[in-house]
Amino acid sequence: MQYLGEIISLLVAVSWTTGAIFADVASHRIGSINLNIIRMVFALLFLAAILFAFTGSPVPLHTDGKTWFWFALSGVVGFVFGDLCLFNAYVRIGSLYGQLLMTLAPPFAGIAGFLMLGEKLAPTSLLAMVVTLSGIGITILSKDSDSRLPVLKLPLSGVLYGIGAGVGQGVGLVLSKIGMEHYTAAMPSDAASGVLSAMPFAGTFIRVVTGIIGFSVIILLMRKAGGLKTAVKDRTSMVCCLVTTLLGPVIGVSLSLKAVQYTSAGIASTLMGLTPVLILIPYSIYAKQRITLKEVAGTFITVAGVALFFLL
Repeated sequence: MQYLGEIISLLVAVSWTTGAIFADVASHRIGSINLNIIRMVFALLFLAAILFAFTGSPVPLHTDGKTWFWFALSGVVGFVFGDLCLFNAYVRIGSLYGQLLMTLAPPFAGIAGFLMLGEKLAPTSLLAMVVTLSGIGITILSKDSDSRLPVLKLPLSGVLYGIGAGVGQGVGLVLSKIGMEHYTAAMPSDAASGVLSAMPFAGTFIRVVTGIIGFSVIILLMRKAGGLKTAVKDRTSMVCCLVTTLLGPVIGVSLSLKAVQYTSAGIASTLMGLTPVLILIPYSIYAKQRITLKEVAGTFITVAGVALFFLL
């Protein structure tokens, strides 16, 4: 089928957009930490089922110490730090602006790849960073009526959490890439095709295990175990957590892996990065918030900046 990869990529963007709305609802009801650990547990169960279907084992096969180390480190940075920041951003500034600031992930991934892997940063990458930052600035800044200088129209803490989410996802992606390289090196030459196909899910499984441990430690240190018990009893939040997990780490990741089989990684990444645009109308309806023309323009400029990373 022609344009199958492009269609799947758009479905991924829709999946992540819908998941962000449900995550926004849950994070306001039960808090970011409870949402994260419940989501991680759901994800672990789903991933174990996927691994069993592919490999006959609910846990990753043929992994070594280096594979576990790098994927675990990716889990700490991407899930524990990154997702904690993301869902805290949802609480403070909403999923619309949270997803907008998540577009900073590609620039941070590029910088991390340059520092850790020696990957080159092309001049177009620097241009993409400028365009992306300009779009974000247009969206989250407004002129002060007295000084006429640009000022934040959002809580600073929410913006910082959003930036932290972008750092976590970008750097976590690079760490996962290193983990995948070690996993590939550890994989025996006669490994079954199902085991090879399940490698990305196995890596995510390790990241999720680390995420569960990390959030459990945070809950114990903050003495929030009672809040977790209350959260589990909240049926609406549990449904939101389940939907968020299905549409994010499970369906979203699975479809993204399929998308790059049928189209280029650049086109797939760009189409999957349309979440900040797709979320504009649903978020305005859900949050009963009017979206201004300036915010729409800033969002489109931001997405255009992200596209420059992959298409040039």
